[in-house]
Amino acid sequence: MTWRRELQQTIQYRNAYFLAFSATAGYVCFGWDIGLIGGVLALPSFQDYFGLDKESASARASLSGNIVSVLQAGGFVGAIASSWLASRYGRKPSLLASAVIFLIGSAIQSIVGLGSTPATGLKLLYFSRFLGGVGVGLMSALVPTYVSECAPRVIRGRCTGSIEVAVGLGNMLSFWVNYGVALHIPPGEMQWRTPIIVQLLPGIIFFVFMLFQPESPRWLIERGRYTDAANALGYIARKDPQDDAIQLTLSEIREEFAGKRKLPIATQFKKMAENRIIALRCLIPSIATFFQQWTGTNAVNYYSPIIFANLGISNTTASLFATGIYGVVKFVVTCLVLAFVIENWGRKRTLIYGGIAQAITMIWIGGYSAVHPQPTVVPATYVSIVAVYLYGVAFGVGWGFTPLVLGSEVAPGHLRSAVMSIAVGVTWLFTYVIAQITPIMLAHIMYGTYLVFGVASVIMAIWVYVCIPETTGYPLEDVRYLFEKDIIVRSLQDAPGGRVFLGKRRAVSVEKLRKDATDVGVEPVPSDLSDELAKEAVPRGPHIVDDALVI
Repeated sequence: MTWRRELQQTIQYRNAYFLAFSATAGYVCFGWDIGLIGGVLALPSFQDYFGLDKESASARASLSGNIVSVLQAGGFVGAIASSWLASRYGRKPSLLASAVIFLIGSAIQSIVGLGSTPATGLKLLYFSRFLGGVGVGLMSALVPTYVSECAPRVIRGRCTGSIEVAVGLGNMLSFWVNYGVALHIPPGEMQWRTPIIVQLLPGIIFFVFMLFQPESPRWLIERGRYTDAANALGYIARKDPQDDAIQLTLSEIREEFAGKRKLPIATQFKKMAENRIIALRCLIPSIATFFQQWTGTNAVNYYSPIIFANLGISNTTASLFATGIYGVVKFVVTCLVLAFVIENWGRKRTLIYGGIAQAITMIWIGGYSAVHPQPTVVPATYVSIVAVYLYGVAFGVGWGFTPLVLGSEVAPGHLRSAVMSIAVGVTWLFTYVIAQITPIMLAHIMYGTYLVFGVASVIMAIWVYVCIPETTGYPLEDVRYLFEKDIIVRSLQDAPGGRVFLGKRRAVSVEKLRKDATDVGVEPVPSDLSDELAKEAVPRGPHIVDDALVI
């Protein structure tokens, strides 16, 4: 695609891009919270205030793990609750509620210890981080669903992928705020309180921007609010709600929800096991987010100052500076991948190539740490530091945001909010696990920590190669056909070099499966909806409509 076409596309879809920007501002809060705490824990002023510097190394590692991981506990609760909230009240109100909860939690964190003893302040810190985690957990579960349900197909990967750009931006800004306070604010309470106070800004921006965005058209259709859904589709595509293409898209979404509207949350969970194909589509998002945590990304995000110290950068300010550079690398690479790679390579290739590159860098760092356990600088130290940055590049290429894009596309439409709440709950559960075990692993089996993540990266790349078909370019309503027949054959067929293993075997095309389903009347539309659709002035037919509207 030429730059002129890219510019035209950006202008055409500017409302969709602004919607994605507004929603993913919530992930700036997520990224900020993740990147914030590692640098704050490394500040001597924070350790002195809460008495961490007086504890033994093992006790300090345990306390650090608790302070970090209590956020994940709240995030898990928020992610699981998101399904019920989003189904009952809608995506937009739930997102606004998540911003309010996050802001309250952050405000309390910024004043812990004032008017009380440090011991009481530590307890309040645990509570406020848990509360903030509930807000961030809600955001992290709701934003991918909301964006994927609103974004036009042709830019859906880019819009959903902007989530990781937001995470990277939050990470990067928090890293540099931590570095700035270490460099310019004298040791004392304000040195560690300032980064916590500043994190209120992205929460406020998220709340304000979301006030001007529409509700998800799919949720509106599920509730029978067809006029509102047409208006939302029209706003996103910048067309009149009565436009033929808008009405056709509306009809297709209504067909998808035929007989499945207003499902209670308990029924949604039961229907995940309705048949083998539905179960598989509901399971893949959780497997993908499980693997994402075992890439080691949050180990680096939370404990990068410790990791750089183990590699020989022992000065606090220098390690925070190195962490800031890591944040910049991740952010820039994520932006480049989002702009030029995700829609060209597709979901599958980015996950495979990213997983292999992650494995190489992690195994190198593990090997270096095994051979050279002392935190002194030798020539190979610089290679290992570069390997940390290259790991950030590899993560940005694949496993940074593609699991959320893939998961939101694969999940069945009528179960998407429940499926994604479980998937994000898995993310928070294993982020909690990683946050708890990483400081212990670094203290006891330092080089083994990196080898575990390296081997896990190899396994996840193989899983994607063999088991996941390519979803890029398909309307959400057609993704189900990718899983109906020959899943392994289709997955290998879509994999780089995978046809070598197939010989002359090929999977049945999606077009043929769709035509066969239409010819034999699979999943007929209930009579009430058929009557409604018959009244539409828009012809029903193949997906030969403006790509801006097939979402």
